[in-house]
Amino acid sequence: MDKNTLTGFVLILLIIVGFSWLNKPSKEAVEAARQQQLITDSLARVEAARQQALLLNDTLATATTPAVADTNSLAMTYGIFAPLAKTDSVAYSTLENELVKITFSNKGARMVSAQLKQFVAGDSSDLILFDEEGTGFNLSFFSVDSRLINTTDMTFTQLPNQAKGSLTYRLALNESAWLDFIYTLKEGDYRLKFDVKGQNLTQLMLANTNQLDLTWDVKMRQQEIGRKFEERYSGLNYKYLVDDVEKLSETKETTKSVVEELKWVSFKDQFFACIAISDKSFSSNKLYSSPEPENSPYIKRYSMTSSLAFDIRGDQTTGMSFYMGPIKHALLKSFDKGVPADKQLDLDRIVPLGGKIIRWANTGIILPMFNLFGRFISNYGLIILLMTFVIKLLLFPLTYKSYMSSAKMRVLQPQITEINNRYPGTEKATERSQATMELYRKAGVSPMGGCLPMLLQMPILFAMYSFFPSSIELRQESFLWAHDLSTYDAIVSWSGNIPLVTKYFGNHISLFCLLMTITNILYTHLNMKTQPTNNQMPGMKTMMYIMPVMFLFIFNQYSSGLSFYFFVSTLISILQTYAIRATVNEEKLLAQLNENKKKPVKKSGFAARLEQMQKEQQKMLQEQQKKGKR
Repeated sequence: MDKNTLTGFVLILLIIVGFSWLNKPSKEAVEAARQQQLITDSLARVEAARQQALLLNDTLATATTPAVADTNSLAMTYGIFAPLAKTDSVAYSTLENELVKITFSNKGARMVSAQLKQFVAGDSSDLILFDEEGTGFNLSFFSVDSRLINTTDMTFTQLPNQAKGSLTYRLALNESAWLDFIYTLKEGDYRLKFDVKGQNLTQLMLANTNQLDLTWDVKMRQQEIGRKFEERYSGLNYKYLVDDVEKLSETKETTKSVVEELKWVSFKDQFFACIAISDKSFSSNKLYSSPEPENSPYIKRYSMTSSLAFDIRGDQTTGMSFYMGPIKHALLKSFDKGVPADKQLDLDRIVPLGGKIIRWANTGIILPMFNLFGRFISNYGLIILLMTFVIKLLLFPLTYKSYMSSAKMRVLQPQITEINNRYPGTEKATERSQATMELYRKAGVSPMGGCLPMLLQMPILFAMYSFFPSSIELRQESFLWAHDLSTYDAIVSWSGNIPLVTKYFGNHISLFCLLMTITNILYTHLNMKTQPTNNQMPGMKTMMYIMPVMFLFIFNQYSSGLSFYFFVSTLISILQTYAIRATVNEEKLLAQLNENKKKPVKKSGFAARLEQMQKEQQKMLQEQQKKGKR
C-alpha cells in the first residue's frame, strides 16, 4: 500500500467519524426515542394481549359456562383491574351548597347531574344543566399489564367519614396501591374542585405514564322558552394558555384539533355554562360542537378530548375545576380579582358583548350604568326605561348637531335646485358637483355633518343590541305584559308550521316589537319631511319605510327588553325632533348662511387639493368631449 492510498483511507475514516459525531442525537432526542419505543412496546403488548384474549374467549365460549366465560372475558380485557370492572349495583352520592347540587356515581366516580338551585327552567321545573343520559366523563391510562383502562368502566369505592363538602372515590387493587378521585365543593361557590392522586401507582400503571387522557361530553338542555334564540347564543368557547379566547361555530357541526395548550373549555347555552378549568393546562385537544334536532330536549352537544399532565410518582397532584353556573359578567369577572394579568382566566369573555369597540362600550358604559341602577331599583323594566333616558340625554348633542346639519341643507335646497337647473345632464355632472360643493363651502355647511354624529352613536346602538340578549339579570323578570324580558312577549300565538313565516318570524307576534316597528315608521315619516328632497334617488323614500317593517321580522323572536329599549328610544327621538324644530327658526338660519357666503373663506390644504383635482378632471372630460365631436 503506497502513501497516497494510505492517506486516502485515513481521510475517508476521518470523514466517517466526523460525520457520525456531527449527527449524534442529543440527549433530548435519545430520551424521546426511548419514550416512543416504550409506548410502541406497550401498544404491541396491548395488541398481543387483545389477540390472545380473542383466542381465549373463543375457546371459553365452547368449553365453559356463561358465568365463567364472562369472568374470563373481563380478565382478558381489564387484566388486574377485572375485579373492579364488574358491579351488581350503582350507588349515587351528592355534594351541594346553597347554589348548586351535584350528583355522582360510583361507576366511573363521575358527575352524572348538576342542578342550579337558585334558578328554574322556562317551564318552571328544576334547572338541570345536564343529566346522566346527557353527560360522560372518563380518564384513561395503560395498566401495568398493558391494558387500556377507562375509569368510566371501573367501580370505585366511596371513602367514609369525609369532611363536609368533600367526596373521595378510590380505585384500589390492594391495601397499598390505589387511585383517588377527590371532589370538593365550597360554600357559596359554583366551582367544583377535582383532584387526582394515588399511592404506589407503579403497581397500577405503566412506569412511563406521564399523562391521563380526559374525555368530557355534555348535552346542554333547553332551558328557555325561545329555542331558536337560545340556540343562537349557545356555543363552545376555549382559552389558549397564553392567548385570547376563541370559539367554535355556533350554527353547524364542528370538530377542531387544537395543538396549543388550553387553560379552559366552556360548554354554554344562552345563560348558563359548564366550564372545565385546568390547574395547569390541557394539551392535545380535540373539541366538538353540534346542534341537536329541534324535537330534542337538548340544545347543543359538546365534547372535549384532552391530555392532563400526570405524575405517577405522586409528588404532584393533577387538578382541575368545573364551573357550573350562570353566565353573569360580574360573577365571572370576580374570579380574576387580585390575579396578575398574565394568569387571569378571562371567563367573562364567554359573555357575548360584541367585538372590541362594542364590548368596550358595554363594559365601560352600559354595564356600570345597569348595575348602578340595579342597586336602587328592583324592576328591570324601569331600569331599562331610565337607562334609555340617560343614553338619549348623553347623545343629545350629537342628535342636535345632526338635525342642524339637515336643516342647513334643507334651507339651501332652492339654491341647490337652481344649480341643478343651471348644469343639467350627465355631461355637466362635474360642474354641478363643483358648484354645489362651492355653495356648501361658502355657506359653512358640511354634507357629512349629519352623518358623523349618527356614526358616533352606532357603538352604543350595537352595544345595546349585544347587551340585552346576554344579560341574565333580565331572565324571567316581568314588566307590564312581558313575563320574561330576556325572551319575546307574545300577545298572539298559533301552532303549526307555516312555510317561511314560522322559520323567520315565529308562531307569535311580540307586542313590544310591534310598538317598536310602529314608532320607527312614524320617526321615518317625520325624518323624510325634514330632510332635503333628492330627485336623483326616488327609490330612497320607499327603502326608508321598508327598513322598519324588516325590523319587525328581525326582532319578533328577540328579547322583549331589547324591543322595549328601541321603542322608548325611538319615541324619545320623535319628541326631541319636535322640540328642536320648535326652537329653530329656519328663516334666520338661511339668513345666517347667506351672510356666511359674503365672508372670505380660507381654504384648507385638503380642500385646495380637492378643488384642483376637480378642475383637472373637468378639463380631461372637456377634451374627451371635443375628440368625440371630431
